[in-house]
Amino acid sequence: MSRQAESSALAAAPPGAAPARWTWSVLAAALAAGALLPQVVTSTLAITLLTQAVIGGILATAVGLLIRQAGLVSFGHAAFFGLAGYFIALPARHGLWPAEVSIVLAVAAPTLLAFLLGLVIVRIPGVAFSMLTLAIGQAFHEFALRAREITGGEDGFAISLPRALYGVPTEIFQRPQSMFVIAWVALVVILFGLHLLTRTRFGRVTAAIRENEERARFLGYQTVVPRALVFALSALIGAVAGTLFALYNAFVSPEMLHWSLSGSALIMAIVGGTKLLWGPALGGVVFFFFKDLAGDLTEHWPAMIGLTLIVVTVALPLGIGGALVRLLQRLRPAGGRTHG
Repeated sequence: MSRQAESSALAAAPPGAAPARWTWSVLAAALAAGALLPQVVTSTLAITLLTQAVIGGILATAVGLLIRQAGLVSFGHAAFFGLAGYFIALPARHGLWPAEVSIVLAVAAPTLLAFLLGLVIVRIPGVAFSMLTLAIGQAFHEFALRAREITGGEDGFAISLPRALYGVPTEIFQRPQSMFVIAWVALVVILFGLHLLTRTRFGRVTAAIRENEERARFLGYQTVVPRALVFALSALIGAVAGTLFALYNAFVSPEMLHWSLSGSALIMAIVGGTKLLWGPALGGVVFFFFKDLAGDLTEHWPAMIGLTLIVVTVALPLGIGGALVRLLQRLRPAGGRTHG
C-alpha cells in the first residue's frame, strides 16, 4: 500500500462512525438511571459512597483516557484534580472574583497547564513519562503543604461558597442525593463525548500514533500536538472531578494533590479496564465500595487492595469491564454485537 493510500485509510471514517440509535438510547437510559437511583437507594451512607465513587470514577476516566488514547500512564493527575479545588477555594478565601468565574477557571486553567506541559513531556516515552508526571504532581503537593499562609498547609481550609451558583442553591451541590445526580450526569456526558470523539478523525489519528508513532510521522501526521491535546483533555476531565469534589465537600487540602490519589485513580482504571471508555468509571465504583468494606474488616486494607489488583491484573487482563463484555458476548445469540 502506498503512503498516500495508507494516509487516506487512516483518515477514513470507519463503518458505524456516526452515532447510531442504540447510542442515544443508552445515553437516555443512563441519565434516567442516575436520576432514579437516589429515589431507590434510601441509605444516606450508600448514596454518599456512590457520590464519592462517581467523582472518583470521573478522575479514573481521565487516567484511563490517557492510557487508552495515547498509551501513556500518569502518576500525577491528582495535580489537576487538586488545582481545580484550589482555583475555587483561594479566590473565595480572598474575595478576588465571583465563584462562578472560579469554577470556569478551575476547569480551564489545569487544562491549559496540561497542554503546555504536554508539548514537552509527551515526547518522553514509557516509564520516564510516568516518573515525570509524578514529580510534577508532587511539586504542587509540596507547594500546597509548605505555603501555609496561602493554602493553609496540611490542615487545608473550608471553602466559603455563596448561597447560589449560577442561580442554583449551593446546598444542591452539598446534599448527597442531588450531588450524585450532578456527578452522574457529568460522568455520562463525559463518556458520551469521548465515545463520539474516538470516532472522529482526531480520535483515529491519536489511536494510530499510540500504536506506532514513527509510522504516523512517516504518513505525514504531526504527533506531539495531538498527544498533548489528549493529555490536556485528560487533565480537563480530572479538573471536572476536582471541581465537583470541592463543591461537594466545601473543603480543600494538600491531600487532593498527593500522588496516592493519582495511584488510586490508576488502580480504578486498571481494575475497571482501560480498553473500554466506561471501564475506569466502573473500576471507580468497585474500588470505593471495596475500600469501604476492606476498611471495616481490617486496618491493613491497602494490602487487600494491592492483592486484589494483582489478582485482577493476572486473572482479568482486560479488567472487570472487559470480563463483563466477554460474558455478554457469550450469552448473546450468534450474530449479536457488543458495543464498547
